[in-house]
Amino acid sequence: GQEHGLLIVKLGHLDLEGALIARDRVGIQDFVLLDAHNSETAFLDNLKKRFTEDLIYTYIGTLLISVNPYKELDIYTKKQMDLYMGVNFFELPPHIYALADNVYHTMLSEANNNFILISGESGAGKTEASKKILQYYAVSCPSSTLMDTVRDRMLMSNPVLEAFGNAKTMKNDNSSRFGKYMDIQFDCQGDAVGGHILSYLLEKSRVVHQNHGERNFHIFYQLVEGGEEDLLRHLGLEKDTKRYSYLVQGECSNVSSINDKDDWKTVKNALSVIDFDANDIEHLFGIIASVLHLGNVHFDGDTKGYATLNTNAALRWLLEIHVQVLHEALTFRKIEAKSEEVLSPFTVDHAIYARDALAKAIYGRAFTWLVNRINESLENRVRGQQKKISDNFLLILCVLSFEQFCINYCNEKLQQLFIQLTLKAEQEEYEAEGIGWEPVQFFNNKIICDLVEEKHRGIISVLDEECMRPGDATDLTFLDKLEEKMGNHPHFVTHKLADKKTRKSLERGDFRLLHYAGEVTYCVVGFIDKNNDLLYKNIKDVIRLSKNPIIQQCFPATEGDSRRRPETVSPLFFNSGKVEICFFLLCLFSLFITGKFDEVLVRHQVKYLGLMEHLRVRRAGFAYRRRYEVFLKRCTCRWGGRTSSVFSPHKPELLFIFCHIQRTKIFIRYARTLFATEDAFEICKHELATKIETCWRGVQARKERDRRAWAVKIIKQFIKGYITRREAKTTDNSEYLAFVRQSYLNRLKNNLPKTVLDKTTWLTPPPVMTETSEILRQLHTRMMVRKYVRGITPQKKAQLQQKVVTSGIFKGKKDSYPSSVAVPFVDTRISQSFCYSVPVVKYDRNGFKPRPRQLILTQAAVYLVEEAKIKQRVDYVSLKGASLSNLGDSVMILHVALNDPKQKGDMVLQCDHLFEALTKLAMIANKQNNIKVVQGSIKFEIQTGKEGGVDFSTGQEPMIYKGKNGHLMVVAPRMKSR
Repeated sequence: GQEHGLLIVKLGHLDLEGALIARDRVGIQDFVLLDAHNSETAFLDNLKKRFTEDLIYTYIGTLLISVNPYKELDIYTKKQMDLYMGVNFFELPPHIYALADNVYHTMLSEANNNFILISGESGAGKTEASKKILQYYAVSCPSSTLMDTVRDRMLMSNPVLEAFGNAKTMKNDNSSRFGKYMDIQFDCQGDAVGGHILSYLLEKSRVVHQNHGERNFHIFYQLVEGGEEDLLRHLGLEKDTKRYSYLVQGECSNVSSINDKDDWKTVKNALSVIDFDANDIEHLFGIIASVLHLGNVHFDGDTKGYATLNTNAALRWLLEIHVQVLHEALTFRKIEAKSEEVLSPFTVDHAIYARDALAKAIYGRAFTWLVNRINESLENRVRGQQKKISDNFLLILCVLSFEQFCINYCNEKLQQLFIQLTLKAEQEEYEAEGIGWEPVQFFNNKIICDLVEEKHRGIISVLDEECMRPGDATDLTFLDKLEEKMGNHPHFVTHKLADKKTRKSLERGDFRLLHYAGEVTYCVVGFIDKNNDLLYKNIKDVIRLSKNPIIQQCFPATEGDSRRRPETVSPLFFNSGKVEICFFLLCLFSLFITGKFDEVLVRHQVKYLGLMEHLRVRRAGFAYRRRYEVFLKRCTCRWGGRTSSVFSPHKPELLFIFCHIQRTKIFIRYARTLFATEDAFEICKHELATKIETCWRGVQARKERDRRAWAVKIIKQFIKGYITRREAKTTDNSEYLAFVRQSYLNRLKNNLPKTVLDKTTWLTPPPVMTETSEILRQLHTRMMVRKYVRGITPQKKAQLQQKVVTSGIFKGKKDSYPSSVAVPFVDTRISQSFCYSVPVVKYDRNGFKPRPRQLILTQAAVYLVEEAKIKQRVDYVSLKGASLSNLGDSVMILHVALNDPKQKGDMVLQCDHLFEALTKLAMIANKQNNIKVVQGSIKFEIQTGKEGGVDFSTGQEPMIYKGKNGHLMVVAPRMKSR
């Protein structure tokens, strides 16, 4: 999108006016600036120049023209989106993002609904243009969970609508076969909060017939080619498009540019994003399959010419309706005779018509249901401003019939409104700026619109009257009525009314209208049927028997019957068109290009789109207009506090000749004046660049001089402060000392101790910070202690209290104590019924035989228990204390006072949880001062007057055995030095 050679001095970006210097090579970006604005040849030449340079966008004022390049261009990236966000419409080269951004900000600033109307022939790129606009809003608008959901669903609606509403035509492999208006709804903050899609005029006839080289709607091929085996089996389908009559008429089921299998996956994923549940999807594809099966229903004629079904095989897959009921509905119709309904057999032609009418009705209403279901997922609960993107199309058919007539009439109305609104906008701007308005001559196509829509006399009224009148109304009787009512109209001619020369180019069933864009011939065949869109009553009744919930919604029982003529397509389409179009503000036009610039084809489109007409309206007054601030920013440059013009003072007339200075804008009547201004700019900008460079160098030199002077002053102060740093604070060293303090505090902040136990990492302070550093250290320690204490739980506190008791008894006395510090104590090891219990090994006082026991502590006594039998009980008053060695063993001796003859002697015990057990005993029995750690041997009383001994030593392996001296020998493992 950015054009070459458009740098403006050193501002670093490209703009519209800057492109004027490259106009001879890349053309002019705004046709309003085209000097020969009345020349169609000059118009086409400018388009061709830009197309050759891959510049596909061109303005006519605020109108954007797009030429389909039929190749990928690197102009739709996130970087490009960012470039166009929030900029002035004419600040950057023409782009669809500029249009989208301008509409968005106009909507916010004026609090009005705004339209982007996309128009052009089939294949011109309308669908792709609408995608680009949606993608831009998805990136540029504010983001939130709700908004992201709305955007995702809005974007995902495209592949779904394309699958069900697009098809391959002779000109376009992805042609939209329906019109749509798409609302994007915003709140007052500019946030996307919802959306709505209005579809109209789906080309239902494509379901049952395709021209050679064309396909049915994409979804049929996607289902057959991409559907999973289980799904196809459930729907009665086979993976072969050639087996279905509705898919082979165009003889091009497979297209190289279309991957139906991948597109199937995209559609399935999109349906889930839009919030379709599994049942909805299953029933929707059931309808698509039913249409394919319906196309395979074939009829034979009996001896009387009445239709009979040659097979019922395809009927059993249709809409979950009984086969015999369907058989009857497709071969008979109900008629009224003497106030009764009787069945009248169909001819083969009538049966085929009924079958195709049913297929079209099912698909058309299913498509409407699909759009409504998408709208439900996009619904906005909060009312707000909205922006609408409408996408209409022009069909180019071999034989132009009813659908083309409807669309061409819509285009006539668009052209009428388009010119009127353009003239209105021009007139309002002239009046706002105080410029006299001069009436502009242009072709008014009201005469054509009246020919089509005038009440009681227009073509639509005649068609509706013919459809409603009793008797046999045919397409030819409709043509007779047209000739009768408008035979003298200058824009209407038929074979009967034409002169001899014109008659040669008209068939007897044709009529020709002289549209704004030129003559178009229509064939009346099908006008009556298509306007009625008739479906026989008994077929409707049968459809309502379907168990498919979507079909039940599409064909409600309250819809009415054949006694009331169904509302015709024409009013439905035209009424919606009139209401919606009135809101459009800006337009984007696409041109159909077949890989190279075809001047004949482009000339035709320029004519029917009315581009020359629009250009003449915009050029009726002034070719160029800009607000003062924008124009002056372009023409002047500020540096060094001064404002200078980029133009030579010797040629000021180049700037103001033919200019009109109005209230808020400057107007230039002729494009050549603007070009002369731009050429003067090119000549003068080199001098300007030299002046700027000289000024800039001077400014930079002065800045460098001042910076160096400042640096010398600071360095001198720093050196003097360092020399006097140990002296009292003075003017000379105050800044240096402040630097030292700040430097120390910054380093200290990043190197504070992390725990209370860290006593070494506090940074050594400089002399000036010694006292402050000590105060800070104490404060920091208090803070860490307070933080640690506040984080201690009651359970942790109890543990620490026990560990303190253990430390007081054993620290520095017993070799194995350090290894026990990190091991947490438990409340009890055996039973919760006591204060504490732990397994031990008891050695007999005589013989030292080891016996497993349980040591139990209560509030009053210590017990030695063998299973449930108490072997020894010692009250705490009788417990003299406990002894253990200073080595790494786990043996302890509990000393007992032998005051009672029944009392046994001291207990020699080995306990794996030695420190835990002795700590519990010391705390419960209050014996902290009665636990002794001794070196060498320990004596114990066997009974009154008789003693034994335990000798302790160290060795490679821990052992306990009876020694030759009769003592218990305990060998403790050697502990690592502490």
